[in-house]
Amino acid sequence: MNTSSNPDLPAMRGVFVTATDTEVGKTVIAGAIAKSLNAEGVRTEVFKPAASGCHHAGGDLVSEDAEFLAACADSARPLNEIAPLRYRAALAPNVAAQRAGREVDIEAMLASYRRLEGKCDAVVVEGVGGLLCPISDDLWVIHLALMMQLPVVIVARPDLGTINHTLLTIHAARSAGLHVAGVIINRYQIDPNQTDGPDDVIAMMTNPAQIAEKGQVPILALAPDDPQTSVSKSILGPDVSYAIDQVDWKSIIAGA
Repeated sequence: MNTSSNPDLPAMRGVFVTATDTEVGKTVIAGAIAKSLNAEGVRTEVFKPAASGCHHAGGDLVSEDAEFLAACADSARPLNEIAPLRYRAALAPNVAAQRAGREVDIEAMLASYRRLEGKCDAVVVEGVGGLLCPISDDLWVIHLALMMQLPVVIVARPDLGTINHTLLTIHAARSAGLHVAGVIINRYQIDPNQTDGPDDVIAMMTNPAQIAEKGQVPILALAPDDPQTSVSKSILGPDVSYAIDQVDWKSIIAGA
């Protein structure tokens, strides 16, 4: 897609959080990054351009992910500004919109992002699905990331198969001209007794080094599976917060 067909987006500091797949936990990581930046005195807002699997509340569709992100960032912005495109079906946005008999309003999405200009010091954007997930038929997550020009943080699984998925995501991002700031491996099992067997332990223990070496990318954090974290209850647990707090986010958003 030629992204020049859309008006330029404001140049902002922040990060674009994507993942190797859906249900990897990028919402938790995005919220934790926003909370960490705010704790460092960086006034941070959150933005989720499209949300699927929303529920009805008060006559509107509400995204649990947007509620969680807003709570983590202590944001007072309306939820429909944080997640401007919302769909009931838990499907790719273009498919969910088609099934709902609606057009994907890309301009409304971009307008919500533009309204962040001057309202914060940094923005944490959480993509939907992975980089090649379509938002509309013509605009995919990777196109939006290119328009925003934010450093990309990739959230990956800890287990077998993640090397391939993560390296493919890194390759797609770099081939498009995006800067990959690093990888966060989420739901990392610190206790080997929590894994399914010895091969899983070895895979989990060796995957971070393999991804770092083969992808020539920093592993920013190993975020544990935190039982106190709940997106549905807008609660960020202390274990994942601690892991994310160890990252120098100020340098990353500054492009250092």
